[in-house]
Amino acid sequence: MHSEAKPALQNETIVAISTPPGRGGIGIVRLSGPRAQEIALPQLNLRSGLEHARAKFAEVLDPETQQKLDEAVVTYFAAPNSYTSEDIVEIAAHGSPVILDLLVRQSLARGARLANPGEFTERAFLSGRIDLTQAEAVRDLIESQTLYQARVAAQQLGGALSRRIQPVKQTLMELIAVLEAGIDFAEDDIDITPDAQIIARITAIEKPLAELAQSFEQGRIIHSGLALAIVGRPNVGKSSLFNRLVERERAIVTPIAGTTRDLVTETVAIGGIPIKFVDTAGLRDSDDTVESIGIQKSREALADADLVLVVLDGSAQMSAEDASLIASVSDRRAIVVRNKSDLASNVVTPESTAATVPTSALTGEGIENLRSAILQLIRGSSAASEDGMLTNLRQQQAVSTALEGLTAAKAAVNNKIPHEMLLLDLYAALRQLDALTGETTPDDVLNLIFSTFCIGK
Repeated sequence: MHSEAKPALQNETIVAISTPPGRGGIGIVRLSGPRAQEIALPQLNLRSGLEHARAKFAEVLDPETQQKLDEAVVTYFAAPNSYTSEDIVEIAAHGSPVILDLLVRQSLARGARLANPGEFTERAFLSGRIDLTQAEAVRDLIESQTLYQARVAAQQLGGALSRRIQPVKQTLMELIAVLEAGIDFAEDDIDITPDAQIIARITAIEKPLAELAQSFEQGRIIHSGLALAIVGRPNVGKSSLFNRLVERERAIVTPIAGTTRDLVTETVAIGGIPIKFVDTAGLRDSDDTVESIGIQKSREALADADLVLVVLDGSAQMSAEDASLIASVSDRRAIVVRNKSDLASNVVTPESTAATVPTSALTGEGIENLRSAILQLIRGSSAASEDGMLTNLRQQQAVSTALEGLTAAKAAVNNKIPHEMLLLDLYAALRQLDALTGETTPDDVLNLIFSTFCIGK
């Protein structure tokens, strides 16, 4: 079990600067462990003793003269009512790198150890205060680029995903217990669970897990954002549209066809989701070497994009190239944009599974409608619930592997395989759910996860 993974850690007191590097109004040095008070107090002059969850004014002392060097606010959290479930002392001094470094070096000299990346959160996990999905949500919250991402991370940190998994896990454990009892007491005339009932119970476990697995696509987009490629023939207004969407003059716009010869990218948020817009070179046959390279890059960007805007010149007749481009994205998440809608036109867009939005990059007409269409395409008509979703590949693989175990178990029932063998598949699924929350996660996986955190968290 993970709680036994690193028992020696609990006897060490660790220290780190918990605020970003550089100068600032406030800088925080955090200590966690059994000797946190013992190590911190000699560096400070307190007007009164530390009390749990109370901020106290203190002076930071010069170690050579014992005179006041800085003023600080010190907060003490007594075990087990702290972030790590250990004694924690946080010293909020002025954000001078010299002062903060002094506090850390003095702490090290008195017996503390420099914290590893993510070690405070790792200790919270090892002590059972949070599970692994909540620990990962801490990192997601720190890395949030938008308020929407922060809200989703806060829900995960509050245990939304764990609460969604727990009933499924409980149902699976009950099924395992029934089958184990049937094997253990086979000679005592205990009724054997009928195959149809076993299949029905496995199916009841599969359904919520399959729904959870489907949440990964939405969770991945919320966490990491996506890439959107703006493609079309030369001079249809791709760069002007790009500038409108990113709300700055990022791409060069001229009446000359083929102005854009390289990919121009900019990341902005729509509905709280980071979207990397990619302006591409106009797609056409060209003898110009530089433009041909740009066109090749455009095709690569089109292939790699999560979402595509196919831009047409709404003031001109539809070309065969336009129709071909629309057809090429028929199985993709795509929007057809009829730009230059301010110019009179009777152009009819060919039938397509993609939504069609008229816009004018010149006047701004239709831009908000386009943003709404983009957001609708991202979230879909049946977007996953934000109350507990898979947000990274580790979580998705655990759920997928658990579903594979349940599928194998159903096949075992249908093939009349003994329950002893059927249980192997059910236990394999249970282990994956345990790994999802961190109850049976190997040390090397934990090390990999927490090494991606910042130092001091």
